[in-house]
Amino acid sequence: MKVTVFPWLDIANYGSVLQIFAVRKVLENYADDVEILNFKFNSRFSETLSRNPMKFANNMLTYAFTKRNFRKIRNQLNLTEKTFLTEKDFSGYVPDADIYCTGSDQIWNMKNGASVFGPRFLSFLPEDKRRFAFSSSFGDRMDKSLAEQSKRWIHQFECISVREDIGLEIMKNQYDYHSAVQLVDPTLALTPDFWRSCAPQPRITGDYILVYDIMNNKAFHAYARELSKRTGLPLVNFCNRFARVFFSGKSVLLPPVFDFVTLIDNAKYVLTGSFHASAFSMNLNTEPICAYTSMNPGRLASFLRLIDAEHRALKDFNDFDVIDRHVDFSRVNSILDHERERVADFLSGIFGGST
Repeated sequence: MKVTVFPWLDIANYGSVLQIFAVRKVLENYADDVEILNFKFNSRFSETLSRNPMKFANNMLTYAFTKRNFRKIRNQLNLTEKTFLTEKDFSGYVPDADIYCTGSDQIWNMKNGASVFGPRFLSFLPEDKRRFAFSSSFGDRMDKSLAEQSKRWIHQFECISVREDIGLEIMKNQYDYHSAVQLVDPTLALTPDFWRSCAPQPRITGDYILVYDIMNNKAFHAYARELSKRTGLPLVNFCNRFARVFFSGKSVLLPPVFDFVTLIDNAKYVLTGSFHASAFSMNLNTEPICAYTSMNPGRLASFLRLIDAEHRALKDFNDFDVIDRHVDFSRVNSILDHERERVADFLSGIFGGST
């Protein structure tokens, strides 16, 4: 059986590329051939040029280096030869799969667009093609008008799973779709042992606080410096943008993608507002310190609720007691084991068992 996946494949983002890698690895247990549509979302660079040429230059340098660093993992994704950049590129295109999948990450997050990008809902497929959604995410909300535009495609899906609890509410209240289920992010459907088998050996010795910034917030970095003083632990700054090498701590600039796993696995704490950095931390049993962002607080909050670890969220940037509010990893591991079983049940129902 062949499955073709429409991904949220953002080349400049570690979490995005790891989650689509995970989608492929999980689906390989059920299909003989897992193909990923080579969709590139690059509009942010041209949009930034007109507003801020310096930021555009930083973004382009980041893009060039991450493209080089991510080449190895992209070669493992079984991408289509055809590259898709715009909605027009999907016109008349129907891959030769038995079943089609969309997911996961923020695949249905449309809040930054004035209209729905139909291919994210597999709009280019004939109505008789089988399709399902694997842990798809709306982010924090779905605009009412965009939901109305995409409703006709939603109801063509055979099965839908969403990643956040807010996604279930959106499906029920805005799409009148009541059979969706909540499943974990595909990266969490894979075990810690699997991820460690992919990761390189650590190059940093001793305990440290890994800082993975998605906030560009001065208060966040002031908090990191004070946390370092209070714990006596050095900061390791994971720089996923060139401009971030100037932040505090030892800078690790745009490392190979699986270093993301190694750096999290060997840290004492991970200070972040990132969903995927928090998810990998919990999966690898490294304590995260989670700073909610104004961009997507719901994604991370939903995950912490699921694993009964909301106490790992910062109350504010004066909250240093978080290091004493420890994670019960036996509880987290038990929940994630159960969630992996739920993923297996969902996919077995679609594919009729494993290959």
